[in-house]
Amino acid sequence: MKRKKTHRVLKVFASVFGGIILAVGIYFAVIFNILPEISFKAAFFDIDTVHSSVDFNNNGTDDYTDIMLGARKDAENHPRYDSSYWAEGYPPDDIGVCTDVVWRAFKNAGYNLREMVDKDIQLRPEAYTKITKRDSNIDFRRVVNLRVFFEEYGQKLTLDTNDIGQWQPGDIVIFGNDKHIGIVSDKRNIKGQTFIIHNGGQPNREEDYFKRGEVTGHYRFDASVVNKDILISWE
Repeated sequence: MKRKKTHRVLKVFASVFGGIILAVGIYFAVIFNILPEISFKAAFFDIDTVHSSVDFNNNGTDDYTDIMLGARKDAENHPRYDSSYWAEGYPPDDIGVCTDVVWRAFKNAGYNLREMVDKDIQLRPEAYTKITKRDSNIDFRRVVNLRVFFEEYGQKLTLDTNDIGQWQPGDIVIFGNDKHIGIVSDKRNIKGQTFIIHNGGQPNREEDYFKRGEVTGHYRFDASVVNKDILISWE
């Protein structure tokens, strides 16, 4: 009789414990977007997609769209997360960090972001307070420096992720205390919030990310209002 009672208690314990493990697993799967995500386009929320008046590389696609598609190419390539220093400046295509998504996105639009950041550092060294010794191989791969660059040359936009109409494909977004950076996607969650294309080593590089990071910077790069001396094309 005692054995049967003990057996029942163990079964109940195992069932409860298993349920807890399942619930925790589902919670982390949702938070870290391991499960397939449903996405929506801007039109579903009656939002007009903003297009740039500039087509810097003359490929028939506007800059904002080109930047977003360039970030998506990097996401689909799924480079291994590796923050190593590269003497050549650019890591191989199969390696990258969050900032590599950004310069690769700009490359797709015809811009050499590395050279543009380096030139700005030369012109405004006092603005880049975190740089103690210039190094063009790594300066453009630091979030803190990209913030300084886009604060000067990007259109500063809302940090409110619920102001869904103000978030557009190709926008640049910075999280935390210069902790992370990504590019805004043309995909949205059920609330209309945009997905973010980024590399934090996660399985899905284009995902519903606002729930996991505090937005501290939101920019749109409009080359039509940027000093032409800063605009350097990718050769």
